[in-house]
Amino acid sequence: MNYELIAIFLTVVGQGLYIANKMGKFEEKLVNVEKKQDKHNDIICRTFVLEEQIKVANHRLEDLEDNR
Repeated sequence: MNYELIAIFLTVVGQGLYIANKMGKFEEKLVNVEKKQDKHNDIICRTFVLEEQIKVANHRLEDLEDNR
């Protein structure tokens, strides 16, 4: 009976360590994905600013062409 309890205990501890290891690797991957997401969001923000600047430049060009 004692051997069965020891075997169950060792199995539970082993599974716990395995899960902790996998969660650590998962967290590392999640951090990498978050960094990539931050870069993507930065590009989106910069693109939006550029689009607004292009709109303003186009309006200024139209005004200059109309004044000819």
